[in-house]
Amino acid sequence: MIFENLPTTPRAEELVDKAFSRAARAGRAKGGIEAQESMLRTAGNILSDNLENVSNDWPDFEYEVDPFYYELADAVVNVDDLRQSLSEVNWASNQIAELRSEYASKIRKSNVDTARKHRKQAFARMADIVDEISDDLLAVGEARDALKGLPDIRPDEPAIVVAGYPNVGKSSFVNEVTRASNEIASYPFTTKAVQIGHFERDRIRYQIIDTPGLLDRPAHERNDIERQAVSALTHLADAVLFVVDASGDCGYPLDDQLALLEEVEATFDAPVLLVCNKSDRSRDVDADAYMSVTEDENVDEVLDMAVEAVGFEPDLPSRN
Repeated sequence: MIFENLPTTPRAEELVDKAFSRAARAGRAKGGIEAQESMLRTAGNILSDNLENVSNDWPDFEYEVDPFYYELADAVVNVDDLRQSLSEVNWASNQIAELRSEYASKIRKSNVDTARKHRKQAFARMADIVDEISDDLLAVGEARDALKGLPDIRPDEPAIVVAGYPNVGKSSFVNEVTRASNEIASYPFTTKAVQIGHFERDRIRYQIIDTPGLLDRPAHERNDIERQAVSALTHLADAVLFVVDASGDCGYPLDDQLALLEEVEATFDAPVLLVCNKSDRSRDVDADAYMSVTEDENVDEVLDMAVEAVGFEPDLPSRN
């Protein structure tokens, strides 16, 4: 996952303390003007390099982040605000690098007492710059913590999204078809947990995604973040399995379930397949397939139907 390995973002006070304490050690190893210049360069390098790393460690949202992850990240942290904070951090890195060069030149042309004054003045200005972006560093750190918790979904692998009202058997179906790989995992997202499982067909790994809290109720009941998360899923889905319970045992009338189906069909460009679960209790709906997860009836056939709808063809290496 593209945000998985982002390093911890230092806080402003921690970074300044680290830079100045190491600068003090560097100064004790030398004397006179050389000590002042060594302290300046040590502090300047630590501050400038660390801030530059904070900015550069993030992927370029414009060119390096898949549209799925872009929208998902924007739903969680507001990408525009994050990019502005990263820009401020990069500005601070450049400002400190310029101060380091400016005061290094002044120190070399000074006597010891004046050199010490220049070094102290440089330290004060550097600390002010870092303090100026303290909120930006905090925002970047909070964004990093939030995005590291996003589900590990691979935009380059075929994906099947499972939708439908609660209690129709979506999670049972996902658990059933992924049990052999034992790769089902829950990830914190919005108010509930997105579940991602994997299975293989013809040596191709497929992702199957259950979306409680997102595609299990009408759009007008979703908040802004959930609506944007659904929009993100439209970039990912190669097929959608919409599961209904015609028996009504799920607690939702069939008409309401079919109304949600219409919303999903209007939202996704990918094929949407209607699957009637609990078919041992009722088949009172015109569906693309019927199954009963609890009775282990037609589950594999439904999965095969989804794979066929995806129609994934891997890029094979050329023999030329």
